[in-house]
Amino acid sequence: MSKPTDLQHDLERSLPAIASISTSFSQSQGFSPYCYFSPEKRKAISDVRRTFCLFVTFDLLFISLLWIIELNTKDGIQKNLENEIIKYNFKTSFFDIFVLAFFRFFVLLLAYAIVKLRHWWVIAVTTLVSSAFLIVKVILSELLTKGAFGYLLPIVSFVIAWLETWFLDFKVLTQEAEEERWYLAAQAVASRSPLLYPRALSEGQFYSPPESFAGSDNESDEEGTGRNALTAQEKEYVRQGKEAMEVVDQILAQEENWKFEKNNASDFGDVVYTFEIPFHGKTFILKAFLQCSAETVYQEVILQPEKMILWNRTVAACQILQRVEDNTIVSYDVAAGAAGGVISPRDFVNVRRIERRRDRYISSGMSTTHSLKPPLSKYVRGENGPGGFIVLKCPSNPRVCTFIWILNTDLK
Repeated sequence: MSKPTDLQHDLERSLPAIASISTSFSQSQGFSPYCYFSPEKRKAISDVRRTFCLFVTFDLLFISLLWIIELNTKDGIQKNLENEIIKYNFKTSFFDIFVLAFFRFFVLLLAYAIVKLRHWWVIAVTTLVSSAFLIVKVILSELLTKGAFGYLLPIVSFVIAWLETWFLDFKVLTQEAEEERWYLAAQAVASRSPLLYPRALSEGQFYSPPESFAGSDNESDEEGTGRNALTAQEKEYVRQGKEAMEVVDQILAQEENWKFEKNNASDFGDVVYTFEIPFHGKTFILKAFLQCSAETVYQEVILQPEKMILWNRTVAACQILQRVEDNTIVSYDVAAGAAGGVISPRDFVNVRRIERRRDRYISSGMSTTHSLKPPLSKYVRGENGPGGFIVLKCPSNPRVCTFIWILNTDLK
């Protein structure tokens, strides 16, 4: 088997594929591919809102620093403070610009950090007041005769006020609206029964045959009769497919034993686990929440493996070599090289078994051999242990699903 670090690197190179699936399907259904917050991990204040509050604080501190520098002249800070505050003169004092910065700081933090408003009207008021006051002050005052600070303080105050408006309107409110939609969808998922059943479901209870694979036509009765009389090699393919399916079911039934490895993002997003399988070694499991229906993923990803090159950038080619029967196919995949050629391209011949069940769709598979694709000198022939794709339905919200990718690969 390959080193675990190599296999983990290979899986991590495939992580963007999940985002690609989510993005593609979300756009087609009017969703946005933002990351998923689980209900128990939802924060009291979002990261982007906290960043906005820090920027508002920076506004006050920066204006204060510039004002203090302006006060620290040969006359001394104390005397200049008396002239600026006690003997305040609208035309010559910078004190009102500091007060304006404090006004923005107090009002914006009150509205967006304490009250946690989700509307732009408060910052619209602060920006309007700041802009109007600064324009009037520049026109009527004599600040421009006081050197560089006469230009610097009004300009900095004006620019920061508008940057705060842009950040709130285009970053904070927009992203939080999307995150709210994700949170509501996540609540629907969390309110259902456990994601994976304690033990594998009976194939006889919930199995139904899949639709025909993309690109295949309805065969004649003669061809159907021929398929029933499977050759010894075809029976072996069916056996291998069922074996892979049994292992996948066992992995799903032991979710509590999966070992957490990493998140694709700090508190949310794709999650990577590992699991030790007897006789097969370390297996990597990628679990992601998608804002698209399970049926869509089933039709686009599972039933059409040739499309893998469109959403998985680590795959250079994928073709179906043989359709054994309604549930079983043999496919050929080529994994692109990486690291500027340090990792050479690999190819794989896999048998895949597809099943539809009441609560999920499963495509399981493992490496096999096929006469049409013997090992080639330009590729390193890799081997896949039991693994595949699982798409879990959400009964309470058919427009979302959970995607699980089980990967056990020997890169050779």
